[in-house]
Amino acid sequence: MIIEAAAVPSETTLTADVCIVGGGAVGISLALALLEAGVDVLLLESGNDAQDAATQDLYAGTVADERLHSPPDRYRQRRFGGSTTIWGGRCMPFDPIDFQPRDFIAHSGWPIDYRDVLPFYPEANRLCEAGDFAYTVETAFPQPVRELIAGLPADSAFSSNTLERFSCPTDFGKRYRQRLAQGDARVVLGANVGTMYLDPAGRRLRALDVRTLGGNRFRVQARRYVLAAGGLETARLLLASPGASGRGIGNAHDVVGRYYMCHLAGTIGTLDLTPAASVWHGYEISDDGVYCRRRLALRPAVQQRLRVGNFIARLHHPRLTDPAHRTGVLSLLCLAGPFIPYEYAKRLTGGEPATWRTWLTHAGNVLSDIPGITAFLWHWLRHRTLAERKFPSVVVYPRAPRYSLDFHAEQEPNPDSRVTLEHGSADALGMPRLRVDWRHTRQDVRTVQAALAVLAHDVAEAGLGRFLYDPAGVEHEMIRYGAYGGHHIGTARMGADPRSSVVDANCRVHEVDNLYVAGSAVFPTSSQANPTLTAVALALRLAAHLSRQRAWSASRWQARNFRRQEGR
Repeated sequence: MIIEAAAVPSETTLTADVCIVGGGAVGISLALALLEAGVDVLLLESGNDAQDAATQDLYAGTVADERLHSPPDRYRQRRFGGSTTIWGGRCMPFDPIDFQPRDFIAHSGWPIDYRDVLPFYPEANRLCEAGDFAYTVETAFPQPVRELIAGLPADSAFSSNTLERFSCPTDFGKRYRQRLAQGDARVVLGANVGTMYLDPAGRRLRALDVRTLGGNRFRVQARRYVLAAGGLETARLLLASPGASGRGIGNAHDVVGRYYMCHLAGTIGTLDLTPAASVWHGYEISDDGVYCRRRLALRPAVQQRLRVGNFIARLHHPRLTDPAHRTGVLSLLCLAGPFIPYEYAKRLTGGEPATWRTWLTHAGNVLSDIPGITAFLWHWLRHRTLAERKFPSVVVYPRAPRYSLDFHAEQEPNPDSRVTLEHGSADALGMPRLRVDWRHTRQDVRTVQAALAVLAHDVAEAGLGRFLYDPAGVEHEMIRYGAYGGHHIGTARMGADPRSSVVDANCRVHEVDNLYVAGSAVFPTSSQANPTLTAVALALRLAAHLSRQRAWSASRWQARNFRRQEGR
């Protein structure tokens, strides 16, 4: 059942076994799994089906440096389906090394390991509509497929057989709306959580104060609560309620909002692969109809040897803003920047100023490549605009095998990289707004520098070509676009020690017996991977835990009731 919060009678109380706050990929996946287990679920979502400016403004806040991080209301959608309404659909799991403590990555190590998450990845893949859980060429394709770079040695520091798989991309709100509407779960749209009330002992969450922009107000009481509102909003909700410490729920040791990570990403250099026998950087389609793409992945043993974080790279077209590429399609995309959504336009330009001479040169590229642009637009219309499963990205095949390198790297957890409340600034509902102070470390720079250097060495050593880049410019390229988009990670991190973490291995807030956090906020480290697939897998793991708890509680109640009836 799906209802509007405005229709809930004012000052009443809704009850449930489990209340989920947030209707994005994580909240919806958790609700579906709990519904399947017969749990009474209430899901609260701030937005509605369509985007609304007033609702989106509730995400607005400030940043310490806008060159390093976009405003908090960007890259996020406060609506049913959350940010899956705008995501690109890239899916891949974390690697086993990501869960391990590494003495060269500060504050690394999860209280669980890869084997604890692995059983939930296949179902997460299905919910994300990314096909089978098969992330190597050998498992995904029974027949041989084109090599990324023919002749890359087997003992190279980089493997080229791992894959990224792409969702449709699936809008979780649209895709699973009917299942939730027809099931026993209750979804309340337009419902904004304000204060969270604890019992006098401060150990249990008693109720949530829920408000609408129209002025309606009611409460929710549940046996268990799960915050699935994303890495930024989850921290905001915890900090905005005093808790037993007075510093925020779960924040007795000042950990909530700290260790904030995104990913390190950029485009750098020229990879000239002219001597290679063949190069293929496009997409393959698996037997289950999913777009898959190879990438260069720094092997775990090499990460250990170099003492750096996880790192992957993709072959990429030249930088769009430089018209010297003389490619009509790339110039067309650059000229179209003002008409492209912010989330993608920022990465097209990187904030680079354009002169009128640059614009004229781009226009010349467009006019001289009308046939190429026509073919591209026809392909885009058929396989992107009109297709349900959309072609994932722009792929340009250069006449000569010369590429830039698109990299994506793990960020080291840093307690000084954090989100806090902006005291004195509140949204329309009276909630303090967020302030984001994202920072990177020298180890982050080392990870990218060392990975690029070893790639340049391996390509040259194998006689495959040359990778030309400026080692002194790595940090500049790494932060050219700022923190990577919508990957908000680590603000309510998982751990065994309450002094350095917010939730335990089962995602329960250390300080509160019946409050849980789901999503990338709990990740202790960021991996090289986009967070959605692992966030959904952890939500399914949490659903299994909550279902077991409910069954155990029910059996304990039945045993106690039986003893009473027997006069024991």
